Amino acid sequence: MKRLFPAPWLSLALCVLWLVLNVSLSAGHLLLGATLGFLAPLMMRPLRPRPIRIRRPWVVLRLFLLVGRDVLVSNLAVAWGVLNAGRRPPRSRFIKVPLDLRDANGLAALSMITTVIPGTVWSELALDRSILLMHVFDLADEASFIAHFKATYERPLMEIFE
Repeated sequence: MKRLFPAPWLSLALCVLWLVLNVSLSAGHLLLGATLGFLAPLMMRPLRPRPIRIRRPWVVLRLFLLVGRDVLVSNLAVAWGVLNAGRRPPRSRFIKVPLDLRDANGLAALSMITTVIPGTVWSELALDRSILLMHVFDLADEASFIAHFKATYERPLMEIFE
């Protein structure tokens, strides 16, 4: 059954969404909704994430608190940088961060963390997942930023996922 319906709730939701969007319960729309609900999850099965096995749950809590702290600090730093841009323009740069993290779920979490923290943008990941290109709003020292990024985010994610 799991082979035909890899995500049964998604199949049902897609079918119902099709019917609601078309405001019709005609036989044609029922058939199209059922077909969409059946085929879309089958075609997207290779894109579904692998099961997650968290090795150290306490590291998740510590990482969550660190990210929360960095969001607050970065919000203030970016606001200060924008307000003082006339006196001292921000030193925006693209940097390449070498990555040791290879787990797909860990990389997805790292991309979300990078996106949530103001002043950093995940730009590109090398095909072999070894280098991350990111944009930093105001970068004083590239080496210290990379060391902080790896120690604060990448290393805990490696403890959690690898």
